[in-house]
Amino acid sequence: MDELRPLAAALAAQLIERKQTIAVAESSAGGLISAALLAVPGASAYFLGGAVIYTQAARRGLLGVPDEAVQGLRSSTEAYAVVKARAIRERLGTTWGLAETGATGPTGNRYGDAAGHACLAVAGPVERALTLETGDGDRERNMLRFARAALQLLEAALRQR
Repeated sequence: MDELRPLAAALAAQLIERKQTIAVAESSAGGLISAALLAVPGASAYFLGGAVIYTQAARRGLLGVPDEAVQGLRSSTEAYAVVKARAIRERLGTTWGLAETGATGPTGNRYGDAAGHACLAVAGPVERALTLETGDGDRERNMLRFARAALQLLEAALRQR
């Protein structure tokens, strides 16, 4: 978590300066994205909430995304991450929505993705998505890598805007 703190602090400063807000819908990162953003003093000025969307039930209940909205999409894809980012942004009325979905390890997921696979998306004034492949089966290390990649994606979106 210490390694995420400088990046999260820089993002927090930008969000506060711009008077913008963020909400997070993460999965395999297990709450680390939200924790990094919340570890910065003054987080209540920009962080409106987050959820670990680890199951279909969580997607339906916490994000309000019905099965019909993701029909033809599978989890752990950029398209699915975008749906999550848009949904959390809309649900909480924030400037930005940040989402992650993946397979931390030690094995891959039921969709055939290897451990270390994650898809990330940011939705807001700029929309971006990317896929990360660490090639590593270490669960905790991947959780940190996924969180760092999500924060870096937000950083790139803020630079673009």
